[in-house]
Amino acid sequence: MKIGIYNILKARFLVNEDATKNWRFIVFLIVLAIIMIANTHRFEQKIFKIADLTNEVKELRSEFVDRRSELMKLKMESTVSKKMEARNIFPSQVPPQKIKVKQPEEKSFFKKIWQ
Repeated sequence: MKIGIYNILKARFLVNEDATKNWRFIVFLIVLAIIMIANTHRFEQKIFKIADLTNEVKELRSEFVDRRSELMKLKMESTVSKKMEARNIFPSQVPPQKIKVKQPEEKSFFKKIWQ
């Protein structure tokens, strides 16, 4: 038992005759570790990008709400009439009337024949 541990500590398994098998396995483990590290790094980059985009969406949504409320204030009749008073345009005292246009009735083919 003591000799086995001593050989492992001295790394004799790397310089023996059948060391190529051990080296292949060690290289495989190193490549696997590098792939795992790269995968974790890409995963963390995606998480940071998602967090940044989420913050940007929140900011844009709040800006949209602000602009929409500002637009609603600008569209109000009182705001428009105040701005038009500066140009000497005043609101009408007479309410508007709806104009209805009647389209001539198209006669069917049979009604045209019988006339």
